Amino acid sequence: MAGEDETEIQQRTDTLSSILVKIAGIIILIVAVITILPEFGVNITSLIAAIGIGGLAIAFAAQSLIRDFIAGFFILLEDQYEIGDVVSIAGIAGVVEDITLRRTVLRDLDANVHSVPNGKIELSTNMTKKYSRVNLNVSVGYGENLKHVIDIINKICQEMAKDPQWKDDFITTPSVLRVDNLGDSGIDIKILGDTKPAKQWAIMGELRLRLKDAFDREGIEIPWPHTKVYFGNAPTVISEN
Repeated sequence: MAGEDETEIQQRTDTLSSILVKIAGIIILIVAVITILPEFGVNITSLIAAIGIGGLAIAFAAQSLIRDFIAGFFILLEDQYEIGDVVSIAGIAGVVEDITLRRTVLRDLDANVHSVPNGKIELSTNMTKKYSRVNLNVSVGYGENLKHVIDIINKICQEMAKDPQWKDDFITTPSVLRVDNLGDSGIDIKILGDTKPAKQWAIMGELRLRLKDAFDREGIEIPWPHTKVYFGNAPTVISEN
């Protein structure tokens, strides 16, 4: 576990503890039943033989359940995600609230709880594994000086990364990666930077607020979709929506 922070270690501990408690409960129940039944005159040897034969029939009928358990085992073995991680599985995104060998429980942004059988999970996307990332596009008008715009963006990012309220959430200071796209209404500039797990959303929200204020101060245009209509060859704009 070298290199892991305390939060990740705690998440893994919570996940494994939850699984082990459930497994221990099942084992204790089985042992208790086997111990108590002879007191009522039940022949344990015959019972186990009958269970073995019945188990084959049950296993055949419960193939999906077995598949869930096998998938759950590998999810835990490979440490794909833990309680507290934000993931996307089976087309559902949310916070992992519980993991068992049979199913994974997610709570989405609307607070809906989803129980996903592990056997249905073909692809899992963990958005908070080790670290997260600010991946933000900002659009400016075609008439803007891009060098000036990039300098302003990088300055705002650096100021935020030094802010006592936010600095502990950053791993690397966000900065402009490139001019990402020449769109229909404006020029898109891509900003990237690494954050502590699950901190990217709050950081991007605050960064948008700060960039909007900075653009307003500097007179930098934030474009929106609009259409200019001309009449014939006249250069005068008749209407603009």
